[in-house]
Amino acid sequence: MRRFWILLTPLLLAGCIKGSASYYIDDASNDHVITVRAEQEYFWKKDITLTLVASHMPECQRVFPMTSMPADEVSVELFSNGDDVYTVRSGTEVMQVDTLGCALLAEPAPKALGQPVGTFFLDEKTMTFEKATAPPAPATGAAGASG
Repeated sequence: MRRFWILLTPLLLAGCIKGSASYYIDDASNDHVITVRAEQEYFWKKDITLTLVASHMPECQRVFPMTSMPADEVSVELFSNGDDVYTVRSGTEVMQVDTLGCALLAEPAPKALGQPVGTFFLDEKTMTFEKATAPPAPATGAAGASG
């Protein structure tokens, strides 16, 4: 009977979600990264626990706990404020981090989030990062020309 339960243990953990997605700040290396990790402790729990990891190797690497939310609502927006300062927004939670020193900064004003970089989200059971689409270029043409 004991062997039966030991054999069932991996099956109980099979439905759990545990993954991460990263945004590489420096495309040339993986030393300067923002990562969002998602973890579901047990398959019967519907909430996902999120953590933010700021990494600027070899200087620093730091983990910041975030909120827990239902699996079907996992969405973390990433914004750039310039000078290696990034803002993440997940639901009503907003965090701002300086990636050069891996430091948590004061919460920014709602209108000072910065330029959208992308979104971390849960795709099936996999954390994914999708870059923001570039805004459309202004149209140039004869509309502004006068003869």
